[in-house]
Amino acid sequence: MTQTATAFAACFEEVRRHDHDRFLTVLLAPAPARDALLALYAFNIEIARIPEAVSEPMMGHIRLQWWRETVEGLDRGETRGHAVAEALAATELPRKGLLALVDARERDLSEEPFADVPALESYAETTSARVMRLAALALGVDAPESAVRDAGIAYALTGLLRAMPLHASQGRLYMPADLLRLHDVDPHTILTGRMTAGLRGVMCDVADRARTLLAEARREPLPRAALPAFLPASLCERYLDLLTAPDFDPFHRSSDVPAFRRQLRLLRAKITGRI
Repeated sequence: MTQTATAFAACFEEVRRHDHDRFLTVLLAPAPARDALLALYAFNIEIARIPEAVSEPMMGHIRLQWWRETVEGLDRGETRGHAVAEALAATELPRKGLLALVDARERDLSEEPFADVPALESYAETTSARVMRLAALALGVDAPESAVRDAGIAYALTGLLRAMPLHASQGRLYMPADLLRLHDVDPHTILTGRMTAGLRGVMCDVADRARTLLAEARREPLPRAALPAFLPASLCERYLDLLTAPDFDPFHRSSDVPAFRRQLRLLRAKITGRI
């Protein structure tokens, strides 16, 4: 096996283990695009989990700078011995787009909460929606910007709701301050893993916004060739139904959906051509 093939195999395993939703969508993509998608999604995992791996923000900034310099050196063959960088170097993914993803992840190292829902959506657009846009480019398609934005943000909001217990255990809070005030939620109740009626209200408001954005994305005609990039968003509804169930407590119950059910949803979306 060549060094590049080994690098893509490492990306395959990383995405399978740490981003199973997107992993399933890669399996439904055309074979020629799968390596680029795997490299992109593995790269996203690497930079997204930096806050979990460091004990203080400065160390996180140093790691992001390492990735920034690594991406800048890809076209010179400077992969620094990292499998994901080796895989990225073998793709035509736009380097500016990858660098923009690194820049967006600086926000993860801030202890300041998002001021309001628009601020949270702006973050989701520069992270999740940008990944979706790059995925479409890996498929050789320039997808409609509005659909990318809406579907990407919807998937991000859904993911942030699902990850709230994990973030709380790490002392991180992504729910916007305006909704916390509106529902009279003390941030410390979230950080200590306590479900309240107010927090349920916050979750439902975020979920409603995700549903609205998903509906907007569905109104936009999508090129069939771009569909694999959008497929993760087709899983949002089931997650949101679980998260907003009247008796759901995210700190004591999982929002996971069995793989075979996710596969069925993805297959239906691929067959119908609609997310």
